Parts: sequence; C-alpha cells; structure tokens
Amino acid sequence: MSIGSADVLIVGQGVAGSVLALTLQGRGLSVHIVSSPTLPSASTVAAGIVNPLTGRKLVKTWEADRLFPYLHRFYTGLESQLNTPFFTSLDVYRPYRDAKERTLYQTIAADPELQPYFQPAVSESAYSAVISNPFGGIQVTQAGWVDLPAFTKAVRGYFSDKQQFTIGQVLAGDLAVEPDSVTYLGNTYRYVIFCEGPHGQENAFFSALPYNVVKGEILTAEVVDYPLTNIVNQGIFVMPVSETRIRIGATYSWHELDWKTTDAGRSFLEMKARALLKIPFTVIDQQAGIRPSTIDRRPFVGWHQTYPAVGIFGGMGTKGVSLAPYLAHDFADHLLLGKEINPAVNISRFHSL
Repeated sequence: MSIGSADVLIVGQGVAGSVLALTLQGRGLSVHIVSSPTLPSASTVAAGIVNPLTGRKLVKTWEADRLFPYLHRFYTGLESQLNTPFFTSLDVYRPYRDAKERTLYQTIAADPELQPYFQPAVSESAYSAVISNPFGGIQVTQAGWVDLPAFTKAVRGYFSDKQQFTIGQVLAGDLAVEPDSVTYLGNTYRYVIFCEGPHGQENAFFSALPYNVVKGEILTAEVVDYPLTNIVNQGIFVMPVSETRIRIGATYSWHELDWKTTDAGRSFLEMKARALLKIPFTVIDQQAGIRPSTIDRRPFVGWHQTYPAVGIFGGMGTKGVSLAPYLAHDFADHLLLGKEINPAVNISRFHSL
C-alpha cells in the first residue's frame, strides 16, 4: 500500500497511536499510520483494565476526575464508529485481607472526594461462593476493560480502508526533517509523532528520555462456570472474559526485560489465584510484555527540543488505556488551538537531558 501525504504521520499503532490517530482525525486533521511488522506491542498483551483507584492504599489515579468520565464516553462512542464491541464497563471488587485493611478502606471510602468511586452497598454473598472474602470487601466504580486486540484490529481496519495505514518501520534516519515539516518516502507531513510504547527508548530522537520499563506477565484460564461480572483485585486481578474464561495478572519485574514468559511468573500468579479463588481453573495461556513506564510515572508528550516537527505521545506505563483518550484530546487542543501541553506530561521537563 502506498503512503500518501497527510497533516500528521503517526508511528506505532498500539493503544496510544490508535487513540491519537482517531482523535486527530476526528478533529479534522489528516493522519497516516505506519506500524512495524516485527516489533512486539504491549497493547496486544495488556489486560486493558481502567481503574480509578489503584495500589494497596486505593490511591486515586492522576487526573481521574477528568480521565474517567472522558474515557467512558470515548470508548463507548468508538464502538459505534468502528462497529466493533471492545469496551466493558464494570466494577472492581477488593476483598479485605484482614480487619485492619477493612477499617482503612472504609475510612478511605468516607472521603467526600472519593465517595463517587465506591458502591455504597456491596452484595458480599455474590462473591463469597467464588472467592475467599471472610472480612468482606469494597467495590470501586467507574472501572472497566478494553479488549485491546479487538480495538487495535478495528482501528487498523478503519484506517486501512481509508488508505491511511501502512506496515513498515520508521527510523530517525529515514526522515528528512525541516523546522516546519517532515518528509518520509517522498511524502511530506506537518508533523511526525512517535507512539512506540517501550520501543521509544530506542528512538534516536527520544532515547535520552528517562524510561523505566517494567515487564509483566498474565495468564488466561478456563473455568467451568464463572458467575462474577466484575473484576476482583487482591494483590492480583481476576478479570472475567466470558462465563468460561478469566484472565489473571499481573507480575511486575524490572529485570530480564524481554518478551518471554517465565515459570516463576506463572507459579506466582497461579499461587495467588488459587489462594483467592474457591473454584478450580485451568491455565491455557501465558503472555509477557514490556510496559512503557517512565522514571516519574508520567507520560511523554511533546516536541523534540531541536526539531519542532518531531513529537512523541507515549510512556503511558501501566495506565495507557486510561490516560490516552484525554491526553490525546489535550494534544489535539494543543495542535489546533495552541493550548499548552500539561507540564506534568510535557517532555520539556526533561530537556536538560
């Protein structure tokens, strides 16, 4: 397929590249996507969970009050646009580990700022037949998950049908960069924006940015009849995919940063899941991926210090599905309306590097 000139050349078609391309196209900019045929993508492995309160202490996700209402509208709207179901809105049930944690979580839930993120009443009996919850639990709202393989496949088809998608590799040396344009394979673009996930650390334009990538592994398992429709989270997550299939995750490792599964990862997840679940399950698949995390846990958005037509939209870490829609909206405002990029994500914070 030939490449045609457009306003924006987007390199990479994981969740970040997909969301940015759809957002810019929806705002009237023409885009063309180039995606590598060989580089593995974190988006094909990730569970795609969006959760406004995370961690052992139920910390509110950065900018959650803006991100979560927006992402629910965004993904729901795209399902209609792409004629593909891929977004499931659900809650996250957190069984208490002990009485001390129950007291802590109930105190957190009483905070007026956080009350909108909790179900006021939880049906404990609905969970107790399936999981171990002797102390009860708390239920977080406004969560959900995106079937990322289905989503990225639908986006690829959408842009392919419009002759706006190409399989290929884009390296820094392939680009002729001018102050106000970029040329690639004889076609000229106003901007090139790299959305390469963890591979961004190998990009010659942005290799100085302080990535802190982390490896994760997840399992897919079969069950005879899984009645829960919400995610369960207690150190690991158990996410229903269907009545007979669940996903279990995830590990975190800053060592052996490759895309290979490990026996240790499987053993850890199985042990945790068997302690949490009262029903038997059979592991049928295991996957490993590299998350594009950063040193300060904030994304990388903005422009190269020397080449103002060369941008990046990445470093989304473990929360790319949550972060990408609103950040893409802001990036479109920046391009079209001159709005400043949020300093917390602007790569200008690292220009000294």
